[in-house]
Amino acid sequence: MNKRFSLVALIVAFLLWLPATNACTNFMVTKGASKTGATYVTYSADSHQLFGELYYRPAAVYMPGTLMDIREWDTGKPLGKIKQASQTFAVVGNMNEYQVSIGETTYGGHEDLADSTAIMDYGSLIYVTLQRAKTAREAIKIMAELVAEYGYYSEGESFSIGDPNEVWILEMIGKGSPHKVKDKKGVEKTIYNKGAVWVAIRIPDGYISGHANQARITSFPLENGKTSISSKNIKKIFNPEVSCVYASDVISFAKEKGYYKDLSKPFSFADAYAPLTFSGLRACEARVWAGFRKVCKDADKYFPYINGEDMNNRLPLYVKPDQKLSLNDVKSLMRDHFEGTAYDMTQDVGAGPYKCPYRWRPMDWKYDGKSYVHERAASTQQTGFSFVAEMRSWLPNHIGGINWFGVDDTYLTVYMPMYCGINDVPVSLQQGNGSMLKFTWNSAFWVFNWVSNWTYTRWSDISPEVLKLQTTLENGFNNQVKDVDEKAMELYKSAPNSVDDYLTSFSKNLGDKTTEQWRDFGQYLFVRYMDGNVKPYKDDQFQDNGYGQPVSPEHPAYPEDWYKRIVNEHGKVIMERPLPKENIK
Repeated sequence: MNKRFSLVALIVAFLLWLPATNACTNFMVTKGASKTGATYVTYSADSHQLFGELYYRPAAVYMPGTLMDIREWDTGKPLGKIKQASQTFAVVGNMNEYQVSIGETTYGGHEDLADSTAIMDYGSLIYVTLQRAKTAREAIKIMAELVAEYGYYSEGESFSIGDPNEVWILEMIGKGSPHKVKDKKGVEKTIYNKGAVWVAIRIPDGYISGHANQARITSFPLENGKTSISSKNIKKIFNPEVSCVYASDVISFAKEKGYYKDLSKPFSFADAYAPLTFSGLRACEARVWAGFRKVCKDADKYFPYINGEDMNNRLPLYVKPDQKLSLNDVKSLMRDHFEGTAYDMTQDVGAGPYKCPYRWRPMDWKYDGKSYVHERAASTQQTGFSFVAEMRSWLPNHIGGINWFGVDDTYLTVYMPMYCGINDVPVSLQQGNGSMLKFTWNSAFWVFNWVSNWTYTRWSDISPEVLKLQTTLENGFNNQVKDVDEKAMELYKSAPNSVDDYLTSFSKNLGDKTTEQWRDFGQYLFVRYMDGNVKPYKDDQFQDNGYGQPVSPEHPAYPEDWYKRIVNEHGKVIMERPLPKENIK
């Protein structure tokens, strides 16, 4: 964004805050930015209506002429039918058997560009593509061809697309529904703008990128026949030198719609199709900045931009981390409440006496005629599921791809290794095992939500215990995976047909065992912290008085700063004082 974003404009944009669009968070890590040479795509599916489960679609072969039904991922609404591929690949969650992984965040953009007559919504676009693509580049080509043939139903979307060698960001928005207009002679005709406009950029090796419900691609190199091509020449996308691909009409359509008027300035996809608002800045860009600053000390210089003070120093599409990232570092990008920044959600009065970094909806509210917001962090309570897709080029695909999968709040979840070569998923993560309206004790989603919601009530006391077990489990999984990789490679050489069954057994058992362990852990937490007390616990057992009865529980006081707030607001009413002597008989 080249023009200045005045405080007046910021306040006006503030009033356009749209909480419903401030949902998911993605990060992308290239091979050269990771310690092992793996690539990573992370994703949190944040929705108050999404039930967290691990989707599984087996590979299949179809007869010519077969059609497949398309339903909107968010609502289940039937949208139409498309031609089925002759062969589809197995998909575990958002990773297929070739390690191709796709995540998304919705940025909305111009509302009039949604096409209510189209068939492909963003969710179907992801899962259909995963069933058909062997590489990230092929995924981009397939997505472009699908929306060109069937139209694009959803709002503006950013996609993270990765394979074991590359990661890309693709941003897309539709062209609007068919509509009638009259020509100069008054003759009515229907205008069709089927398809979508989009841009895809490969993240340079050694860098990381991210997006969180705000379009992030600004200017990009125009077609030069070598590194940048348009969709007219999309077959050239398989040239490894190509690092930018875009819809051939992405600029002309913006001109036609009046989104790009100042032709003296370079065309910016984000500014044309999703102009920055207060919501896009504070609730969306801020999440990407928070992730960047964890791994890049220079990222703090973009705080004036995030805070609406310097719009000329825009947060870049990608940054180079100070050091190469481990798997745990990548997970950490998804676990954040702005700790250590001016937005730290544990520090304001909204955190309560126990420093809880969560705020219940609505995110925007008014008091005394003024508008305010709660922060929107990467970790949020309404996450259905999230993952860290790890793609490793030096291993066979079925072994190399691991979907580190978790349900509920990213800060408190446990990421469980689900190999992309598995042919079944844990019972605790299976589709149909519970729903948003049906609680089941063997559903990972409900077990983790139960523990998280209990943790929110006494954050400063309970969360350290949760994080301790989380760390123990995840570090244990990291070590187990090393052994499993080795055993799987032995089988790959001696009995390749048994590799998938071996990986399936490992991932299934681990997923169900983790859910069971978390359920037991939740029972312990409930007993220990019931009624605001803390029951003494030592040597892996609750302490009793020697006669089978519990010892007296501890009664931890509120923090001193909270007592100060109580006194300032209510002290005159609750302060102890002597009774008048004349009333004492």
